[in-house]
Amino acid sequence: MTLDHLLASGTVRRAHELSTLGGDVGAAAAELVASLSAEPWGQVSVSVYETGRLVSLAPWLTGHAARVEFLLAAQRPDGGWGAPGGYALVPTLSAVEALAAERGRGTSHAPLAVGGSVRRGLAALRRWADAPSGAGESRDGRHGGPYVPYDLRELPDMPAVELIVPDLVARLNDHLAALGEGEPLALPRGMDGAKLTLVRTRLASGAAIPQKMLHALEVAADAATGAPGVVPTLLQEGGDAAVGASPAACAAWLGGSGADSPVRRYLNRAVDHYGGPVPCATPVTAFERGWTLSWLRRAGVPVSVPGELVTGLDAAIGPGGVAAGPGLPPDADTTSVGLYTLALLRVPREPDALWAYETETHFCTWQGEEGASPTVNAHVLDAFGEYLRLVGAGAENARYTAATGKLSAWLRDRQLPEGSWRDRWHVSPYYATACCALALGEYGGAESAPAVRAAVRWLLETQREDGSWGHWAGTAEETAYALQTLLLTASVSSAASSVEEERRVRAVRHGHRRLLAMVTGGGEPLEGPALWHDKDLYYPAAIVRAAVLGALHLARRHGR
Repeated sequence: MTLDHLLASGTVRRAHELSTLGGDVGAAAAELVASLSAEPWGQVSVSVYETGRLVSLAPWLTGHAARVEFLLAAQRPDGGWGAPGGYALVPTLSAVEALAAERGRGTSHAPLAVGGSVRRGLAALRRWADAPSGAGESRDGRHGGPYVPYDLRELPDMPAVELIVPDLVARLNDHLAALGEGEPLALPRGMDGAKLTLVRTRLASGAAIPQKMLHALEVAADAATGAPGVVPTLLQEGGDAAVGASPAACAAWLGGSGADSPVRRYLNRAVDHYGGPVPCATPVTAFERGWTLSWLRRAGVPVSVPGELVTGLDAAIGPGGVAAGPGLPPDADTTSVGLYTLALLRVPREPDALWAYETETHFCTWQGEEGASPTVNAHVLDAFGEYLRLVGAGAENARYTAATGKLSAWLRDRQLPEGSWRDRWHVSPYYATACCALALGEYGGAESAPAVRAAVRWLLETQREDGSWGHWAGTAEETAYALQTLLLTASVSSAASSVEEERRVRAVRHGHRRLLAMVTGGGEPLEGPALWHDKDLYYPAAIVRAAVLGALHLARRHGR
């Protein structure tokens, strides 16, 4: 019996009926696409880390009281902030330092709450610092529990963590010294402030720093204020300007005055848009539009895309690519997803901008990247593969053909023994595995089929009892990635054994029913944990909703 026949069983038909009752996927997708134009600054979650930096650096900025309230409300029962494991360290340091600064000003409208929050946060930090390395769970908190690593080797690979943590620890220790509150907090084991000192010294000299560092300019302290080596980037509309697409970086560059300027106007718009608290990066127009539209189109969701979105995405990609936000460097990830999306929309352009990111072995996110990203390389494979599918693999495109083979081999080599992939831009292996397995299944050739089958086996083995998938807990986002992988790779990874094929179908059926229970009728997850990497974890609501709608559409289509 084939996958489609098995999916058409009574249980899946019932799931299809539930989905129909909950709303039409096409209508929900049309609403989502319309929101991309209506909200060009993006639909991403606010950040404890970034909001804490505004509380500390810019108490003069409108919305200050709302930011303080946000930090107080976000504190966990154990005194920390943020996600499990090592993901808690940066937001906790930021929140404690910010609230300690607020307490020191003596102007808080809730001094008792602020003081109590600082004490609980400090206690958590000291508890984590005193625990020996490897005393509990993995660095990402996979197994739950109270352990937060206080060792550089065990911390998640987050942008600028080696600069952010020394800066926050030093600031917090200044507050402790001023108030006579115990011993200073030590840096995590294996971490020092040498790189931070170099950055500050370079900025103070008037020299420029690498553009990617502007996103965390707030670590530079006084050297950031009006730094002549920093040139804010004008936004396309409104006459505003941003530093590193980061509210915190903008506040640091402005310093204590907050005088009217394009950067100040950017900050005002950011806090107005999000109601006080802010995300780590905004706006993220090209990033959000590329990912959202590509998830919908790849899954075959029937939705019309306005011409203005298509032309805007096309115009954003220059000879060196496109950046995720104003003031960030162009990167291979945003560029490749944008090019892939244009190809899916049948307005392909040659993806030659991506050659700037090619290395001897793979494609880097940007030049000088420390590390490598499987999902970035999967997205480059998508862009090259779809372009070749549309224009043909003739002699004039031999370089692209060779690159698809190189990328496919590199991705296969990065697959873990159990069949999954991990990546530096997302907490969840389900995201990384979806990106890599889908790219290999579609553009990786016959030699990639075993890797795709291994990914499918891993998905089947890690499905939760309730039908969901998830790294920390079952989520709609990760369940959508798993379902899309199982359904879109069926032609590549179908098992020879009917027993194995039935297992896949049961997993899809169970996962589909569970996903329906985890989202609204419009495909919006009822709960949306932050799983995406920036200076802090974030949740891109539009992108996740697109992945969910794509999974629902595929499950319904295969169930007919």
